[in-house]
Amino acid sequence: MDIKLVESSKGEKVSFIIKGTTPAFVNSLRRAIISDVPVMAIHEIEFRKNSSLLYDETIAHRLGLIPLKTDLKSYNLPSKCKCEGKGCASCQVKLTLKVKGPTIVYSGELESNDPAIKPVYPKMPITNLLKNQVLEVEATAILGKGNEHVKWSPGIAYYNQIPSIEIKDGNQHCKKCERFVEECPVELFEYKNNKLSIKKENFYKVNLNEACVGVCDEHVVITATDDYMFFVESFGQLKPVDMILSALRVIQEQVEEFGEVFKGVK
Repeated sequence: MDIKLVESSKGEKVSFIIKGTTPAFVNSLRRAIISDVPVMAIHEIEFRKNSSLLYDETIAHRLGLIPLKTDLKSYNLPSKCKCEGKGCASCQVKLTLKVKGPTIVYSGELESNDPAIKPVYPKMPITNLLKNQVLEVEATAILGKGNEHVKWSPGIAYYNQIPSIEIKDGNQHCKKCERFVEECPVELFEYKNNKLSIKKENFYKVNLNEACVGVCDEHVVITATDDYMFFVESFGQLKPVDMILSALRVIQEQVEEFGEVFKGVK
């Protein structure tokens, strides 16, 4: 297996090529990233005052979906904490919100007892308060995983299988080649000066997904490879690199746990 970094964008996106692997492995990595990497999210809310136009349940739902910066080194999953999930400074964070109208209430007005755990996007609107309306809550944030609720998902991950594309000579003045450009994903091929060619700068950015197979087989041969283009985009709680490394640790732990079951079995 060989890995090559293609792009890293300001801690929000990462793309890389994994060569010589299987669909099972890249899909396991994808699932681990979106489902098993823990992040912080608001889980419990105590409403002290709410005279806004929105029900408590609606505001609670909005608060739960606010991405929170996450520090995996300082906090434990409640199920793995010494307090056994009862709640302590090692597995939960308190956030308070107290606002009086008229104003728009934004996520950045949540005050955390840990400065490291705060809303990723401070300008996410929660509700609109009219004159003399009040919203006062105390929220508890904990670590969780995306397989429990999407609010604990750190981002999205997806991959494309990289094809091998061979364009044979003699494709000049080929009507099928012109249609080939139309049938295939946008910006991958071009038919210019009566000749078909690949736009190499866009080769890794699209997924063929057999969209143009069979359109012009006499001039274009597309075959699957064991190479994959992998993309990771963060919602902001963690950096994409941290998401990947955490997912790999999760996979390793799961494999070790699986192996422990069969130790000593003859």
